[in-house]
Amino acid sequence: MINYLKESTFTVNEVIGKAWEVTKRNYFSIATLCFLMFITSNASGLMAFLIKDVNIYLSILMAFFFMMMYFTLNLSLLKYIFHLLDDEENDVSIVSTLPTRQQIIRFMVSMLYFMLVIVGVYAIVILAAFPFIYTGIRMEVITNIAVSVGIVAIFITWIRISFFPFFIIDKNQSPFAAIKFSLAITKGNFTKILLLLLVLGGFYVLCLLLIALKLPVIAFFVNILSSFIIVPLSSVALTIAYRWMMSKYDGDEKPDIIHNIV
Repeated sequence: MINYLKESTFTVNEVIGKAWEVTKRNYFSIATLCFLMFITSNASGLMAFLIKDVNIYLSILMAFFFMMMYFTLNLSLLKYIFHLLDDEENDVSIVSTLPTRQQIIRFMVSMLYFMLVIVGVYAIVILAAFPFIYTGIRMEVITNIAVSVGIVAIFITWIRISFFPFFIIDKNQSPFAAIKFSLAITKGNFTKILLLLLVLGGFYVLCLLLIALKLPVIAFFVNILSSFIIVPLSSVALTIAYRWMMSKYDGDEKPDIIHNIV
């Protein structure tokens, strides 16, 4: 176990080191796409607040528009990072990294599958806890345990299947195949991914800690630093982690779900 953790730590350090080099050389282009995503996300919230009492159909239409715009920018960022990893010598414009209509549709369908899987996992945990009602254990205890186990199961599932956008952009996979491939390549790599997320999310945890200690000014500057450095770095690091897992993958060309759950 100790050797496995050492190997995982080394892998995470290697991924972050390479991600830092790529981000440093192409910071402004990557940060621009991240900033556009940030503006789109906040603009959608502002627009929803301004027109919430005007017309419900207009609100739905604007929400759909901003959602499509955000998804497009997100996929463009992935496509641009792939270009940097594969052919950094030749420049490419942001416009040329726009995803195709098919890729956007596949991403949206995959998101629907993603949410259904998350809800399904939580429902299975709750149903598994149901028979314990008749054992005499207090309902409050059963509920607390079931909710806790459900949250952990959702978190693990989220990590396991969250790499589906990479397969849509990099391999042009169909929505369900992208979910299955994400499950397949993360099999045996969960600890490495978790360590990577803990390192990348360290600044967010630090912000929450500073707020809890009633140090809002310091928390504000840490949050700014995180937004302008950690967010671009995280996008590159996760893309490199995907490429690293794909290089180690020796499973089936058409993986199934059952053999890749554990």
